Amino acid sequence: MNRGPVKGSRPSGLSFMDKVYAAHGQPADWLLELARLADAEGLVGAERLIGYSRSAISTVLSGKYKGDIDRVEEMVRGALMSETVECPVLGDLPRNRCLDWQKKPYVPTSSHRVQMYVACQHCIHARRNKVEADA
Repeated sequence: MNRGPVKGSRPSGLSFMDKVYAAHGQPADWLLELARLADAEGLVGAERLIGYSRSAISTVLSGKYKGDIDRVEEMVRGALMSETVECPVLGDLPRNRCLDWQKKPYVPTSSHRVQMYVACQHCIHARRNKVEADA
């Protein structure tokens, strides 16, 4: 009985790098890094490192992602390309970790979380502040 594709196989036979070039022509450096990771570690490995689902990563690589592509780019740059920001609380911080902290809700039971929440609200690296400035 056939229960779907063999684990780890790609039905089309194309590598993720091939898919990126087919979808984007001359892709950005961060797309190439993401494709390299997906080819080496699979979508599961990429999912673990950048915090997006396998389906989201696949649609990003194929040029069909409908979500916030700028956030995906920043997560890839932080996780795979060692891009950092200067956090007012933690110091030098990978960009993807900065974005993770920005998404965390206010939790008054931890003084560290309160400090981070307040700092993220007024930080120059906050995505919310960048989006408002661009508008």
